[in-house]
Amino acid sequence: MQIDLSNKVAVVTGGSGELGRVMARTLAHCGADVAVHYLHNQAQAEQVCREIGELGVRAMPVQADVGDRASVLAMRDAIMAQLGAPHIVVTNAVIQYAWTTVLEQPLDDYEGQFRSCVLQNVLMAQAFVPAMISRSAGRIIAINTECAMQNFATQSAYVAGKRGMDGVLRVLAREIGTHQITVNQVAPGWTISERDRAAHTETQPAYDSAVPLRRRGTDQEIANVVAFLASDLASYITGAYIPVCGGNIMPTI
Repeated sequence: MQIDLSNKVAVVTGGSGELGRVMARTLAHCGADVAVHYLHNQAQAEQVCREIGELGVRAMPVQADVGDRASVLAMRDAIMAQLGAPHIVVTNAVIQYAWTTVLEQPLDDYEGQFRSCVLQNVLMAQAFVPAMISRSAGRIIAINTECAMQNFATQSAYVAGKRGMDGVLRVLAREIGTHQITVNQVAPGWTISERDRAAHTETQPAYDSAVPLRRRGTDQEIANVVAFLASDLASYITGAYIPVCGGNIMPTI
């Protein structure tokens, strides 16, 4: 069996980021046309689109603030005008900030995580799901995190945002499942990215030793799961939170 996303359109938020661009390229390798979303890094988004174009599929960079309704709707209109209505929506964008304790974390950080985690998924669903309903097919794939289950010290704003989006997405899965639209979450662990490879920091002994597979996962391993969930091979999986972290967390029954 092969993952074939030919004649499908995907949008990846945060597509100019380290994990986002690997996911965008992977979907393109499977045959999908890809809208590469960015907030500020237009040059990187354009570079990813050039790489995707070399694979013989279509790509476009598109700018938006995923926490703002008007901006998300403008992104939707731009994608539909150039590529058509997306079959696959990958919500990956997240605001980066400094982690500290609950007693010291600025309130703006909690608001930022709410906007980039919860509101992003609400607004992307409201923008793109209606077209999926009209064709009775679609894939929503959200990038969560192992942190949502760990709840470690200094993670409160990040965990609050990610756990909030988990609730929204599980409800969404129930609401739109009758239209054969799946809604799933991929939860990476501490992932090896291009930055790690450049700095030779792939190995982190303290972290690696606690992971059953005794290593960190790679950005490509995360992207592989996204591609699977985007495909017809995952047609009967919805409402799932799927850790891709070498067993570092194991949801139980």
